[in-house]
Amino acid sequence: MKRNLVELARNSYDLLVIGGGIYGACVAWEATLRGLSVALVEKADFGGATSANSLKTIHGGLRYLQHADLKRMRESIHERTSLMRIAPHLVHPLPVLIPTYGHGMKGKEVLSVALAINDLISCDRNRQLDPQKHISNGRVISKQECQQLLPGIPQEGLTGAAVFYDAQVYNSERLTLSFLRSAEQAGTVVANYVEVTGFLQAGNRVTGIQGQDVLTGNQFDIRAKTVVNTSGPWTNRVLSLLNQPQQQPQQQPQQQPRVPLAKAMNLVIRRPLCQSYAVGISTPYSYRDSDAIVNKGSRLLFIAPWRGKSLVGTSYAVWDQDPDNFNITEQDIQNLLDDINQAWPSVKLNQADVAFVHGGLLPRTGITETGEPQLAKNYQIFDHAKEELPGLISVVGVKYTTARDVAEKVVNQVFRSWGQKPPKSLSSVTPIYGGHIEQFEVFLQTAIFKQPYGLGQEVMGRLVYNYGSAYQDVLLYLERGSDHSCTPTDDLAVLKAEVLYGVVEEMAQTLGDVVFRRTELGSAGHPGNEALRICAEVMGAELGWSRSQIELELDKVNHIFNVGGVLSQEKSIGIETLNGPVSLAQKIR
Repeated sequence: MKRNLVELARNSYDLLVIGGGIYGACVAWEATLRGLSVALVEKADFGGATSANSLKTIHGGLRYLQHADLKRMRESIHERTSLMRIAPHLVHPLPVLIPTYGHGMKGKEVLSVALAINDLISCDRNRQLDPQKHISNGRVISKQECQQLLPGIPQEGLTGAAVFYDAQVYNSERLTLSFLRSAEQAGTVVANYVEVTGFLQAGNRVTGIQGQDVLTGNQFDIRAKTVVNTSGPWTNRVLSLLNQPQQQPQQQPQQQPRVPLAKAMNLVIRRPLCQSYAVGISTPYSYRDSDAIVNKGSRLLFIAPWRGKSLVGTSYAVWDQDPDNFNITEQDIQNLLDDINQAWPSVKLNQADVAFVHGGLLPRTGITETGEPQLAKNYQIFDHAKEELPGLISVVGVKYTTARDVAEKVVNQVFRSWGQKPPKSLSSVTPIYGGHIEQFEVFLQTAIFKQPYGLGQEVMGRLVYNYGSAYQDVLLYLERGSDHSCTPTDDLAVLKAEVLYGVVEEMAQTLGDVVFRRTELGSAGHPGNEALRICAEVMGAELGWSRSQIELELDKVNHIFNVGGVLSQEKSIGIETLNGPVSLAQKIR
C-alpha cells in the first residue's frame, strides 16, 4: 500500500469511505470487489481504535438464544464460517467451557438444551470447510472433568460444565489490515492519517469531503458519488461537519443520528489461566438484560487463552466525553481484577499480572437501573437521503464478527440509492490477503518443512499465523534487514524484515503502527526495550528520522504501555501459544 495523497485528491470516486477500522475496511473491500472505484481515509492508523479492542473471539451468537433472536444467530454463524474460509491463517476454532451450577438457568439441563438448539441452527456450519476449521457439536461434561480442566473453580453447587465451540482471531489488527490490503490490491486508494475536516456539498447533496494530512497539515478535497461514514466513536463529530439542508417552512427539522457510547476494556494477563479452553464464568453481581426473554441473572466474564497469555473481559462503563479523550484508569483495571477474583478466587490476580490493556468505545442504547451501559445490539445503516442529504450513508457497527455482512448490506444500499440493482456479493467466499490456503495444517507444515533461509519451526509458524500465504512476501525483506551483526537465519533479522515490510508495503508511519498493528510485537504486552529500540532504528533508517525523532517515537510507544500505570518489565519475547507458534521467537535482553 502506497500513501499517495496527490492521487487521492486528483480523482473522483464512486465511493469514499471515512474510517479505517474493521467496518470501513470491509466496506472498501466489498465495494471494490463489486466493481466500484473506492477511496478510504482514516484519521489515525488503520484499525487503531475500537477494532483493536476485543477478546479476539469470533462469536457464533449462542448468547442470542436468550433473546430468541435466531436471525442474528444465523448471521453470526455464517460470518464465523466465512471468516475461517477467507482468512484461514487468522481465524481458528476455539473451545469454550461454561461451568454449570444447580438446576436453574445456570444448570446442565438448560444449557444442554441451548447447545442442542445451537447445533441445530448451525447444522451447515462445516459445509465445504477445511477440516481444521470444523466446529464440533456442543456437549455437557461431569463435575469431575470440569474440576480437572479448571482447578480451583468455585465448588458450591457445581454440577459440571457446558462445552461449545466458537472461533478466535490470532491477530485482529492484521485481519483488519488484510481486508484493506485486499481492497487496495483490487484498486481502492487508501490513506491513513487523513482527517475529515468538512464535507463537500452541492446544495443538499454530499459530493465528497475536505481532508487534512495529519502528518503535514496540508489540506485537500476528495470527491465521490457517495460517502460512507464508518467513523465509529467519531460518528457524532463527523456528522456535525455537515451543512444542514434548507428546510421548507412546513417541514420539521430532521435530527442527525446521535450515537451514545460505552467504554469497554479487556486485560491481557501474563499467565494462562486456562490451558485448553476459553471459560465463561458468572460474576457474583446481579445483572438484568431488559431486552432478553430469558435472563441469566448475572453477567459472564470471558477468559480466553491467547498467544500464551490470557484475555479477560469485558468490563463496561458509560462514556459521555469526547472520544479523543478516551482513557483507561488504574481504578478501571483494579475493578475488573476484583470482579475476576470474586468470580474465580483461586486465580488471585493483581495489577502485576496485567501485561497490557485493550480499550475502546462501543455504541450503547441506554443506561440500566444500576448505572451500567446498555450496549447496542443491532447495527444501523442510515441513509441521509431520508433527511434531504443524499450522497451520505452512516454505519454504526456493534460487532467485529459481522462487519463483512454489514458491509455487504451497506454496498447493496449504495447501489439502490443510485437506482441500480446490486451485483452479487462474493466477499464471503473470496480469500482476503494472505488467505489463499486450502488446508491450513497442510500449508503450515509445508512452510515449516521448506525452512526458507533455514528458519526454524517457531518463527515459520508465527509468520504463517500472521501473514498466511503472503509470508514469502515478508521474507523478501529478510536479506535487506540483515547486516553484519546478524545472519539472514537469525530471528532478529526476521523482526527487522517485518518492520521494513510494514513500512514499505503497509503504510506504517509511526513506531506504534509497527509495534501494535503491523506485527504482533506489542499487542500482548511490552516486548522489552531492546526490541523496541531495534524496531525504531530500522524504521528510522527507512524513513529518515532524526535521532530526536527516534527517541520521541520510543517515548510514545512506552507511554501506551504505561496505560493505567501498567508497564511490563523488560523481558524475553519468546512465549508459548495455545493454538499456534511462539509469539515472537527471538529472545532479546
